[in-house]
Amino acid sequence: MIITINQIETGIGLLINDEVYLVTEYHHVKPGKGAAFVRVKLKSIKTDLSLERTFRTADKLESVDLEENVMQFLYHSGDSYHFMDQQTYEETVISREQMGENVVAFLQDNLQVTMICNGQHILKVVLPTFIVANIIETEPGFKGDSSRAGTKPATIDTGTNVQIPLFVNKGDWIKIDTRTGQYVERVQK
Repeated sequence: MIITINQIETGIGLLINDEVYLVTEYHHVKPGKGAAFVRVKLKSIKTDLSLERTFRTADKLESVDLEENVMQFLYHSGDSYHFMDQQTYEETVISREQMGENVVAFLQDNLQVTMICNGQHILKVVLPTFIVANIIETEPGFKGDSSRAGTKPATIDTGTNVQIPLFVNKGDWIKIDTRTGQYVERVQK
């Protein structure tokens, strides 16, 4: 759908150079001389890169209808990942390539994720910011190890390797930031 600059608002999707961007911020500017324009901050749905654009009143923009669906991860078979829509209970299958390696690395059974969709086409799978994971393999910690003494590699229940403090042991539960893959804290479960 074609829109004018007066219809730009936060949260709408725009198609620019065959890529979908989300409007994160906009400012209508009416200078004393010359025509009005809009300064827009955009974020790429695919790559999360931000950019700033200026649009004049004569510019026509193509908007994209975006909706967010909360889905629960059920299981994977091969390179196919199966999710269930929390509203309609319909099952959706997504390929590993479509999801991206960062999402697959922290995908746990029954984890609820947000899918950004354009109609029936899934553009992006968004994990929760933090997950709680179980340490299934790591070297044992020793008495006297502290959080400032360094880190060691560990494998969590998703099969991903993360760096953890020396005092964390096999069987402990930890909170991980899914955006960076870094250890946040040890939690009781």
